Amino acid sequence: MNPTKENPVLSRQVIEMITVAHEYCLFFEQVEKYSAQEIFSYFQKIGPLLYLKGAVLPANVEADPEFMERFVTEEQWESVFKTLREKFGDDDVYFVHDHNYDSEEVSLSDNMSDIYQDMKDFVMLYQKAPMQSKRCAVAELQKLFENHWGLRILQALTNIHVKIYRNSIDPELFSDDELSGE
Repeated sequence: MNPTKENPVLSRQVIEMITVAHEYCLFFEQVEKYSAQEIFSYFQKIGPLLYLKGAVLPANVEADPEFMERFVTEEQWESVFKTLREKFGDDDVYFVHDHNYDSEEVSLSDNMSDIYQDMKDFVMLYQKAPMQSKRCAVAELQKLFENHWGLRILQALTNIHVKIYRNSIDPELFSDDELSGE
């Protein structure tokens, strides 16, 4: 009897998500070692992979909320955020359109730090022994993919693509303000 067929929490999709989430966390826990361009390049590659793995997570996993835990402290989040904000400087802030098509200012540092928190909490909770902790980790990550980190990845990737390929993009496609991230 194959336990992964009966239990979606042990599926290949979840195990692959754990792997990618763990890699993301390891990188951002050592982010002070990297330049802004290296961070942009890394995110350009891992962002789509995180998004894909999030999109194929099992849906409707039932979990007992009593097993839900958060592990990333405010200090840990702040440490990642401040390091990124310092490295990105003027490249940190960019604009997106909200659901009403109004421009909204967002921060790469904030988005990447939020994604870090969601990934780290997932990895830590999934590693706990009770199956209910694993179920809770998967259910919460899937819910957060839909309403939190999935959108942040897409927003950040668009902005990073423009930063990396700034000199290759046809200037007719964007105004100067959009290319500069303002």
